[in-house]
Amino acid sequence: MAIILVVDDEVGIRELLSEILIDEGYDVRLAEHATAARRVRGELRPDLVLLDIWMPDTDGISLLKEWHAGGHLTMPVVMMSGHGTIDTAVEATRFGAIDFLEKPIALQKLLATVQKAIKHDNLAQRPPLTLEAFARSSMAKEFRRRLEQAAAKTPLLLLKGATGGMAEICARTLQAPRSPWLDLSGLSSALTTEMLEKVSGGTLFVPDLAALGKMQQMNLAFAVDRLERMNLRLIAATATPLATLAEAGWDAKLLTRLGDIWVAMPSFVGHGDELPEIAGLLLTNFVERGEVPQRRFSTGALNALRSVSWGSVTEAHWNELFALVRNLALTALDEEISAEDVSRVAPREAEGNPELASLLPMLDQPLREARDAFEKLYFEHHLRLEAGNMTKLAERSGLERTHLYRKLKQLDVRLGKRGDE
Repeated sequence: MAIILVVDDEVGIRELLSEILIDEGYDVRLAEHATAARRVRGELRPDLVLLDIWMPDTDGISLLKEWHAGGHLTMPVVMMSGHGTIDTAVEATRFGAIDFLEKPIALQKLLATVQKAIKHDNLAQRPPLTLEAFARSSMAKEFRRRLEQAAAKTPLLLLKGATGGMAEICARTLQAPRSPWLDLSGLSSALTTEMLEKVSGGTLFVPDLAALGKMQQMNLAFAVDRLERMNLRLIAATATPLATLAEAGWDAKLLTRLGDIWVAMPSFVGHGDELPEIAGLLLTNFVERGEVPQRRFSTGALNALRSVSWGSVTEAHWNELFALVRNLALTALDEEISAEDVSRVAPREAEGNPELASLLPMLDQPLREARDAFEKLYFEHHLRLEAGNMTKLAERSGLERTHLYRKLKQLDVRLGKRGDE
């Protein structure tokens, strides 16, 4: 018999939900506030928690974050609110809630959500996704070796170029089996020595340094000073330069410690053929955990992923791919994700490439003017690449030097200091 914990400060709501769920054969426990919910959660592991958002002592979102950060979110949680908004629901799902019920709760909606949540609980017992799953990708395989080699020599490692879910995949790769896990970003109160002692031998994780508030930054500094003493490993992730964090008021000594040893996510450049398999693994993981509806990629969609333009900022590639796959799964209208879906959601080539974007206005010009504009852009681009070396430019363009000088003069291309070499 599944155990359901109902947490709500309104006695009428608690009693009504209790009667309905007991009639359906569930074992129901009640809590009128967060303190009581913590106690029940500590005494037994519920199969499901129905958690009200608005409560007098500690609100439901804060309690959810607390459970998430402390590794206590071992059961599915469905949020309830009479004043719910989409933004509140989205925030709740970020910290582990699997669904959202708006009061007054319809009977059929309640029962359907409870059944779905308990089914989700069985799926959620799967081990977390790690880089081991991407072993067939040479790019991911080499990166994993680099990550593990660095982590073997230091308790503090900075991951550059990935945040959130993608960063967690990397951090979970370094987590010892069945060892404790503590997400410092979910703590809204001061971190204590006792809290660190409870996760000794485990992993501390920060999914995005830039998202930490002042209290969380203080908690991070507190943890960094006690890693070796408490036998802890800290994996912090960022897609924001540390210099930018310094400008935002971060402690300089803490940033120096964080930036001592770091590993950057690999670039997708030259690895386009590996992206379909990586995207497929991410999609399968989302589906298995009940985070998205049942979805699969069509052959056309996988081919389209090979040609996606990821822009010039290589550090953003992995975050973009992670978000792209999730977005496709949530917005595709059919079970099979099509090439058209990828084209609809994927970054447009010109958006990530300023030089290509500058070509687009040429399409509105007459052919002769468009050709001259393109040739000028072409020669200016390669002059920069060759540092103004005319010999190399002639070789690259396939033009004889005299003809090349005449062409550059005709196009009004200015030569650099090395133009006469």
